[in-house]
Amino acid sequence: MNTPYPPLHVSVETPRLTLLGATDDLLYQLLPAVHAGVVSPNERPFDDPMSLYADSPEREWRWLRAIWKGRGSASPDSWRLYFVVVVDGEPVGMQDLIGEEFVAFGTVTTFSWLKPGTRTSGIGTEMRAAVLHLAFDGLGAKEASSEGFLDNAASNRVSQKIGYQPNGLNWASRRGEPAQLQKWTLSREAWELIRRDDIKLSGVEECKSALGL
Repeated sequence: MNTPYPPLHVSVETPRLTLLGATDDLLYQLLPAVHAGVVSPNERPFDDPMSLYADSPEREWRWLRAIWKGRGSASPDSWRLYFVVVVDGEPVGMQDLIGEEFVAFGTVTTFSWLKPGTRTSGIGTEMRAAVLHLAFDGLGAKEASSEGFLDNAASNRVSQKIGYQPNGLNWASRRGEPAQLQKWTLSREAWELIRRDDIKLSGVEECKSALGL
């Protein structure tokens, strides 16, 4: 898809996968997974409101509208870069990078999901490493943070493997009930110790002006 919107032209390539700017064409390829529900009602990895549970009404439209709104409201003060995770030519999930007052603070957070059948294979760790390379090497971030519910072992395990350090607890609601979150933080100095030389960035310089950089 040809588009003048620079964030959609950013890509991150590793030996195992590619993060591609989430064009509508790529989002439509993920619609069957969203329609089926990324997680069942018995799984509760996401905070409220969330359209990825299998029993969420109109989840496809809610999901698409949220991404369209995020793309349309991006500014130097607040932005969210949406990436589709592509493995062997197949879109399998999403990895987002979020910056709030990034010019002032240089901090980012991340959000991601993978469709069933692609988990427990190391892809979650690889896509986090990819988006962190974009944040630190491409955009000059000073710190990255992440959160995972205390019983979300997969998310917390990824943060630990990458090198994040525990940074206290937080609260959020999920499925209408309160639950505690483990907070994680990764400094630029800590990332430099584990940075990789096999990750390639594309389209970053053209995107910087849209982010106020």
